[in-house]
Amino acid sequence: MKTTQTPAPVPAESGAPVTKEDIPPGPPPKAKKEGTVLNVFSHGVLVIWAFMVVMPLLWAVMTSFKDDRSIFSSPWSLPDTLHFDNWSRAWTEANMSDYFLNTVLVVGGSLVGTLVLGSMAAYVLARFDFPGNRFIYFLFIGGMSFPIMLALVPLFYVVNNMGLLNTIHGLILVYIAYSLPFTVFFLTAFFRTLPTSIAEAAFVDGASHSRTFFQIMLPMAKPGLISVGIFNFLGQWNQYMLPTVLNTDPDKRVLTQGLVQLAVSQGYKGDWSGLFAGLVMAMLPVLAAYIVFQRQVVQGLTAGALK
Repeated sequence: MKTTQTPAPVPAESGAPVTKEDIPPGPPPKAKKEGTVLNVFSHGVLVIWAFMVVMPLLWAVMTSFKDDRSIFSSPWSLPDTLHFDNWSRAWTEANMSDYFLNTVLVVGGSLVGTLVLGSMAAYVLARFDFPGNRFIYFLFIGGMSFPIMLALVPLFYVVNNMGLLNTIHGLILVYIAYSLPFTVFFLTAFFRTLPTSIAEAAFVDGASHSRTFFQIMLPMAKPGLISVGIFNFLGQWNQYMLPTVLNTDPDKRVLTQGLVQLAVSQGYKGDWSGLFAGLVMAMLPVLAAYIVFQRQVVQGLTAGALK
């Protein structure tokens, strides 16, 4: 029995009219419909999530401009008049200015120390092979899983014996030790993605290890430094447990301690508008830092995957 074979379609020459037979078939309608449904569902989830995150922030900002009576009588309505005296009262009478200054000193010093020490340790662990390299690296990883609550009592006695209790520099050192494990873990993986040819060329030109690190490798790791810096800034700015245990001096309280003290005093004074004003003051630097460095944070998080 003789079978007939259908000849394969010959592509149209340049300049020749294209017929329907020359156009490759597209995806089936069912696949397009499933992709559209999934896209709508994912966007709907993102809209709901954004609403749940943004609405409490907007409500707190709106409430900070109300008086105490409006907060309880009409909590969801816009303020009739903007009471800017809430902010000035929280800044002066509630000592938020002193708490803000103490927080800036502690977080600024600890953030610089964490990035410098963490980047140096991560660079050595990522670029040099020596006995005990993996052991030291896993020690830092273990520090991430150690609950800070278990270390509060011995940490209190260690800091007290060193004469660093109720001091700004003592709190800075504790913050650095608290943030180093995650910083080393994050930057070690980032330094491994950087090209080694540039560092080798610097060594050939006679550059030392320290000069290669500070002038070549560290600028190349800028996206990773900004990303881990933002995460450390968020954690250190909102830290409450460590300063509560190690910083009992009322004159050296940080913002989180000041907000708790302000909230406790509301049972006697009823200055809820000042409390919300202080809350927004503590929240604004965090939002501003993330908005300004949002692109760098995304670049730092995706650099390893793109490499």
